[in-house]
Amino acid sequence: MKCEKSVMAPLVLSAYTLVSALGKGLEPTYRALRDRRSGLRPCDFEDVGIKTYIGRVDGLEDSSAGCGSTAQELEQFDCRNNRLALLGLQQDRFMQAASEARDRYGAHRVAVILGTSTSGILETEHAYHERDPQTGVLPASFTSRYRYTHNMFSLAHFVRTCLNLRGPAMVISTACSSSAKAFATASRFIETGFCDAAIVGGVDSLCLTTLYGFSSLELMSSDPCRPCDEDRDGLTLGEAAGFALLEKADRAEHSGAVALLGYGESCDGYHMSHPHPEGAGAIRAMHDALRRSGLTPGDIDYINLHGTATRANDSIEDKAVSSVFDLSTPCSSTKGWTGHTLGAAGITEAVIAAMCLTHSFVPGTLNTTRVDPNLRSYVLLENREQPVRRVLSNIFGFGGNNCSMILGTL
Repeated sequence: MKCEKSVMAPLVLSAYTLVSALGKGLEPTYRALRDRRSGLRPCDFEDVGIKTYIGRVDGLEDSSAGCGSTAQELEQFDCRNNRLALLGLQQDRFMQAASEARDRYGAHRVAVILGTSTSGILETEHAYHERDPQTGVLPASFTSRYRYTHNMFSLAHFVRTCLNLRGPAMVISTACSSSAKAFATASRFIETGFCDAAIVGGVDSLCLTTLYGFSSLELMSSDPCRPCDEDRDGLTLGEAAGFALLEKADRAEHSGAVALLGYGESCDGYHMSHPHPEGAGAIRAMHDALRRSGLTPGDIDYINLHGTATRANDSIEDKAVSSVFDLSTPCSSTKGWTGHTLGAAGITEAVIAAMCLTHSFVPGTLNTTRVDPNLRSYVLLENREQPVRRVLSNIFGFGGNNCSMILGTL
């Protein structure tokens, strides 16, 4: 498994934060995990008539995407997704950490690399509803703002403007793996000298397209999702915004700092929505993450599963994980807390992995009562206190877009 030539230089997460249905910031998120308090609730998003649960962030309808003294400049960005992004930036002194990095390296040397699957598509959905009944023309107020809302680059444009950064910027949209792949891309950017540091992460907000779309695919549960349960019947959608500041390891301020140790990416392209039946792409991503980190499967203390609670995903991921790791390696899914946050799933679960490392804590799979006896992996149902130095996080998306990350302490 080891290949010294490909071992990457660790990148420290100098600052990180998360907003999801569990709360705003690290402390509320950690308390919800420890207390086994889910953020899922019956669907109350707009007028959606689907019997399901969602992981919704409160208050977005009553806020705006203004940002301090630059509110007027950023008013054109206002949409649910960018409101959620701003809420994320405002937690855990993250904006201050970004400002300090800008002062340290220069605005042109800090990249912004983010992931999303739908961006501000809700604005387009509303505009379509309000189109002229005679001509079908969309409202002028929407067309003039499309580039600042629905456009995929809107997210990075907004965050970059809000943080007054001028370095490389991009948005990755590879379904669920989007914000995990942001970490991988940032690693390459820093390694090749395109930048000295990077703001990574992702934002995805609830919208009609994903709710009705996943419902039409018959992939959504009418109850809170139950990953790996023998009676699991589908996923639960959520929304989240998370960010991390990645810098070279010499910026670590103390022993035990959380760092990105390795990543693996693959695209098996097996099917538009169904994973490869043998988990080929997932296996490749996990192997590459181990190789790039210089670690072996036995070095991993905990695996955060993609674990969406659909019949196919959980079974195929189990097949992949059990073919790479020892069956005694503890693993679990945290989507019973947050729901599946799609393009923000990578950063959501990276932050949860960081909490596992800093609090010597492993969350058991929430809502699951009996693990599917056909699964071979060691799926935890209850929270556990144990030393954790290395975590592997799996994020597998539509189209076979896979990413595995290894986070650990320095």
